[in-house]
Amino acid sequence: MQLFSTRYRAAGAAALALTAALALTACGSGSKSTNGAAIVSQQSQNSPYQGTVLGKHFDMPDLVLPDTSGQPFDLRQRTAGKTTLLFFGYTSCPDVCPTTMGDIAVALQKLPADEQAKLNVVFVSTDPQVDTPKVLRTWLDSFNKNFIGLTGDLQKVKAAALSLGILVEDPVVNKDGTVTSSHGAQVLAFMPSDNKAHLVYLSNTSQDVFAHDLPLLAKGVAA
Repeated sequence: MQLFSTRYRAAGAAALALTAALALTACGSGSKSTNGAAIVSQQSQNSPYQGTVLGKHFDMPDLVLPDTSGQPFDLRQRTAGKTTLLFFGYTSCPDVCPTTMGDIAVALQKLPADEQAKLNVVFVSTDPQVDTPKVLRTWLDSFNKNFIGLTGDLQKVKAAALSLGILVEDPVVNKDGTVTSSHGAQVLAFMPSDNKAHLVYLSNTSQDVFAHDLPLLAKGVAA
């Protein structure tokens, strides 16, 4: 897995602005990475968060897909008023997907039960042909039984991801039978105040960063 990023630094009148190009990440052996970017910026050094503050607050995608019980899940309606971490990936990913979900799960377990209940973690499959509701549920349960999994129409998934500046490509079956699904590897954090994404966590985000930020997110602290 490779992540290409381009960073530009510019001094502002009041603060230092950091602009990063978030690239498409290919998860899978022998896979390639393709540049494609969403622009984010961290404009304030005074943010209580260690994640990157978004210069633009993205709306929660208008996406309805089956959840792991096979029932329709309206992402926008079902997450309204609750802090939500959103990630696009696939269960047979050998690297960034399980690492990211594992780091979030460990950080989440450190919170009191009442604070855990204030956070949604939603995983949207980029390989729905393989990731049936049953397969996805089994995989998510290995991290946290409360994680929400959505799978289904790939075109809807791609459109939802693109609305957030995240690129998702059609899965490719390799000669050895493995599947490579190229997708943006960032986690977006949506705030309960407006159901918009205010923060982004890149694929190299450490477990310590999630452990620092999740209590703040649970409390709805402004970025």
